[in-house]
Amino acid sequence: MKVNLTGAFLGIQSIVPVMAETAGGAIVNISSNSGFSGHYDPAYTASKWGLRGLTRSAAMEFAGRNIRVNAVCPGLVVTGLNASSPHLKPMIEMTPMKRSGTPEEIADLVAFLASDAAAFITGEDFVIDGRFTAGAAYRRVATETGIF
Repeated sequence: MKVNLTGAFLGIQSIVPVMAETAGGAIVNISSNSGFSGHYDPAYTASKWGLRGLTRSAAMEFAGRNIRVNAVCPGLVVTGLNASSPHLKPMIEMTPMKRSGTPEEIADLVAFLASDAAAFITGEDFVIDGRFTAGAAYRRVATETGIF
């Protein structure tokens, strides 16, 4: 909670005065697709749900200062930190795109949201998880029953 939610809150609180003095800007919070469903770690899930709410509230509060606030919600991204985790293969198999995301794909979305090309986007959640959140359970049922 301290890192995922309080840290983001303190970061926003510290940067908004500077951004307001310099004609605005963009804040991009990193949430998780777990912020849309449950996760085996309740504190993690609560922090990511909370970060989505913080993002929307901050977007409303700072829109008049030309400060945009959005959240990127990645799904599974394999890195050196989790490459040997036993949950990777089942999660990849349940992901409709049949792969994990890459750090570069997440970074590209963050860069877009921070850019002037996203000047009219604020208060939004961007799920980037190969459709895991929206369809993993249905895909598994369809695959296992032969429908798909």
